[in-house]
Amino acid sequence: MNQRKLYDKVCIQMSERMIKEYSTSFSLGIRMFEKSFRQPIYAIYGFVRLADEIVDTFHEVDKAYYLKQIRAETKSAIENKLSLNPILHSFQETVHKYGINISYIDAFLDSMEMDLTMTRFNLEEYKKYIYGSAEVVGLMCLKVFVKGDEQRFEELKQRAQSLGSAFQKINFLRDLKSDFDERGRIYFPGITNHSLSDIQKASIEQDILVDFKEGLEGIKQLPVGAKLGVYLAFRYYYRLYLKISTAGASALLEKRFRISNLHKLSLLCKSYIRYQFNLIR
Repeated sequence: MNQRKLYDKVCIQMSERMIKEYSTSFSLGIRMFEKSFRQPIYAIYGFVRLADEIVDTFHEVDKAYYLKQIRAETKSAIENKLSLNPILHSFQETVHKYGINISYIDAFLDSMEMDLTMTRFNLEEYKKYIYGSAEVVGLMCLKVFVKGDEQRFEELKQRAQSLGSAFQKINFLRDLKSDFDERGRIYFPGITNHSLSDIQKASIEQDILVDFKEGLEGIKQLPVGAKLGVYLAFRYYYRLYLKISTAGASALLEKRFRISNLHKLSLLCKSYIRYQFNLIR
């Protein structure tokens, strides 16, 4: 193995390690993909995690400065096909190999910048944030799954966005308490930490159901090697949705809802069985 290939290998291993350390359940889902999909998905989510940590973890530093640095370093990595930041190096390789649109990367980083300055969102800002923080990540992954088939990408594009939107809205509900208590932030337009009513919550959940329905139709049409991993993520988030939907609005202001590790294992087994017998629905 020449030195460049060794460096490439070490860099993707760093992206994989980051995801495994930060999210055992997510890394488990990636292992459900066919082998050829795993490394590029680790690379995409490694990049996403890098930017997200700047926004939500490193409170003692100038976040705007470091996010600006990440934007510049990402651009340089893509232009030069090289970065001394292992996460960005593996990401740029994936960008080039699968033709990921630079506008998706810019939209994602734009949403991360919104988190630095905004604590309340109007409807237009809310939609822009969801597009940049979640929908474009789904589109990056879809680029990997279709392996350069642009016609297939266009056919599944809207459904991939809907699935990402559903996941993000559930994250907003799940993290309602911590987002406000720790960051003073609420994403849903017209809602404060003390004003979420059961009617407002039901309206948000209905919106999520519409996204779920569209997203599931897209999952059914994914290539075989990607279908089980994405379906497992769908099942996890849908179960979290059901748990949240049975609780009153006030409960979301008091605690963070989660799925136990035992239940995650159960979801994996059931998802695998449905996949094997072509019962995804």
